[in-house]
Amino acid sequence: MGVAYSVGEVDHLFAFFVEWSPNMYGKSKKKHCKSCNHKKKKDLSGYLVDKDMDPANQPKAAKNWKPPSTLLQTENFLSFWIVDKVSKIITVKDSKRRLSFCSSVESEKENEEYQEEDEGMLPVLNQPSQLLQDHHLQKLAAHMPARTQGYPWNLVYSTAIHGSSLKTLYRNMADLDSPVLLVIRDMHNKVFGAFSSDPFKVSQYCYGTGETFLFTFQPDFQHYRWSGENSYFVSGNMESLHIGAGGGGFALWLDADLYHGASFSCPTFNNPPLSTHQDFIVQDVEVWTVRG
Repeated sequence: MGVAYSVGEVDHLFAFFVEWSPNMYGKSKKKHCKSCNHKKKKDLSGYLVDKDMDPANQPKAAKNWKPPSTLLQTENFLSFWIVDKVSKIITVKDSKRRLSFCSSVESEKENEEYQEEDEGMLPVLNQPSQLLQDHHLQKLAAHMPARTQGYPWNLVYSTAIHGSSLKTLYRNMADLDSPVLLVIRDMHNKVFGAFSSDPFKVSQYCYGTGETFLFTFQPDFQHYRWSGENSYFVSGNMESLHIGAGGGGFALWLDADLYHGASFSCPTFNNPPLSTHQDFIVQDVEVWTVRG
């Protein structure tokens, strides 16, 4: 951090060096004015002093200044001046450092308060959900990827609106390029589902990324992230939709009519069955898209 000095202070020090060490800091101790032949010098206050001028007419600061009589006095003067300035510099630096530290602490405190407030905020839905209540929304939003935070949730498919058809579900997502949230409620009123990093589609191969996860609210909210054991995130055809695979079963499976479903433990997420029954009857399905 630099320290600003006044012009007077700079001239003051420079003139002092020139006065006592002309061989080092100047060609000559004496300097002639261009406008006249008078010999002039700068005193330590920054005033231009004419040696031939009547002392009574010289500036007050020039009249009051007297050069040190010995080199020892010069050294003492310099030592005092430097120590004084360094002391001021350190004092300023330390003061600003403490101020910066306090500001940082206050900023962190404000950020923590903002995060605490943000945790209680609910995502904005473009339509009311038939399956998700406020506590569902709060838990899900807190565990979704950061790139989806702050975006509104748009309902792209609902059995209550579009009927029970996997084909319609695929068709409604044909032009999407954003993550989706699948929510299921079975005949036992158990709510569970999956977050997919990619919209659902017919594909010969598995697709998706490690952002994909499963969730259930039975009995309390639980979510199961990618285990890293395989990459069978999502796959589907016109007959069924599959999420997670391996070990002889799917983590979540839905048939073409979105009527029958199943949930088994699988190595993709190391999850237990999401419903209280491995095979279940679907009551309602919703799919929400989240831009991110």
